[in-house]
Amino acid sequence: MKYLSTRGGMAPAPFSEILLEGLAPDGGLVVPEQVPVVTAAQLESWRGLGYAELATEVIGLYATDIPRDALARLCRAAYDPARFGSADIVPLRRLDDELTLVGLSEGPTLAFKDMAMQFLGQVLEYALAERGTTLNILGATSGDTGSAAEYALRGKHGVGVFMLSPQGRMSRFQRAQMYSLTDENIHNIAVDGDFDACQHLVKEITGDAEFKRRHHIGAVNSINFARICAQIVYYFWAWLRASDALAASEGSTDASPAALAAREVSFTVPSGNFGNIFSGFLAKRMGLPIRRLVLATNENNVLDEFFSTGVYRPRGEQTLATSSPSMDISKASNLERFVFEVFGRDAEAFAEAWRGLDRDGELDLSAERGRFADEFGFASGTSTHADRVATIRETHERYGVVVDPHTADGLAVARRHLEPGVPMLVLETAKPDKFPEIVVEAIGAAPELPAELQRLLEAPQHVTETPNDAEAIRSIIARDAVA
Repeated sequence: MKYLSTRGGMAPAPFSEILLEGLAPDGGLVVPEQVPVVTAAQLESWRGLGYAELATEVIGLYATDIPRDALARLCRAAYDPARFGSADIVPLRRLDDELTLVGLSEGPTLAFKDMAMQFLGQVLEYALAERGTTLNILGATSGDTGSAAEYALRGKHGVGVFMLSPQGRMSRFQRAQMYSLTDENIHNIAVDGDFDACQHLVKEITGDAEFKRRHHIGAVNSINFARICAQIVYYFWAWLRASDALAASEGSTDASPAALAAREVSFTVPSGNFGNIFSGFLAKRMGLPIRRLVLATNENNVLDEFFSTGVYRPRGEQTLATSSPSMDISKASNLERFVFEVFGRDAEAFAEAWRGLDRDGELDLSAERGRFADEFGFASGTSTHADRVATIRETHERYGVVVDPHTADGLAVARRHLEPGVPMLVLETAKPDKFPEIVVEAIGAAPELPAELQRLLEAPQHVTETPNDAEAIRSIIARDAVA
């Protein structure tokens, strides 16, 4: 398997090479030359696998230059039950006949980002050791990516982490998780701006080829394809378990290709930077029986607007601070990968259209809008603060389950897209412990924090505050980078 750039200016490269680069040399995002197809027989053979074994099979279709025994070892280390809440790694919780929560927040930072970051931490250290080199990660976070990356990479040999976060735009718990770390290879930088400003700084600095080469700069944001393919795994995991439940309800033991294909499910995905749901898009392209991929946004609903109208208008400085802060994003980096598919993988045509976005501030694909649902399976919706509060309250009252605000956005939008006979699987985003203020508003009490998490909130914090200025970030990296 080789990888190309969405913008056409990159020679085909293997997985281990694009793993270390992040962005393509021409500023585009890497995509596989072709999406691997999984047969019904393969799906059936994966049914009894544990999570690490399934990850080895799915990721192995993309990371073909990593020996299978080494990949299996990396997946076992990443998805060790000791790091997660149970041997299941990703438990499914059925709320009722229509809705099921996919439990993605059992990892060390209590957020779905752990699912990809734990693998990325393992595979990065492996690839660097194989090459005898070092890497300095430059990333941006709206809340959960930063802590997941830092916990996965803390203390890793040959890796430095420089994580940009927006000053005053994360929850108290998110700040504590990141800023309390004292590992020498972890550097937290709070930028005077919103997440989009942080993301722009990352792109500006990584677009400086000479600086990037000199300081061995890489990326762990969802632009890194290793994260995308690691996230594909839990779509297969969830479908396999949901299809088991469907078969049981039908009293069926039929495992024929036709029977498996008929057991379609839909997924609702709380979305900010489009990486998580793009992984679902690839799973669908690989042959997983997914009917709908429902994208849920908060008040920063640029993506809902795009899928509803076909017009993409990033809002930049108009990004709102909301009660689901990890989705406070108005320029979704991974949308580039989807638009590339809309253009039939024609890099020249895509690059010309994308230049128009930079020039005009919008990308008009309204003529293609019908394909978003009919060909690609997308639907979308917006959830507000009032929706979040009402959904957290209702989910607690009806099911005895407390959810975080991002998962509440997903549940609120999911209910608008239910179809008879099609289970709706909602991807959980984080534990509610990380967002106590809105939980109190919804149900009158905050989640009870374990003693270790309470100590985390009280620990000293270590962060460097900077202006929204690329030179300020460059100077920090130049001073502290792992050589």
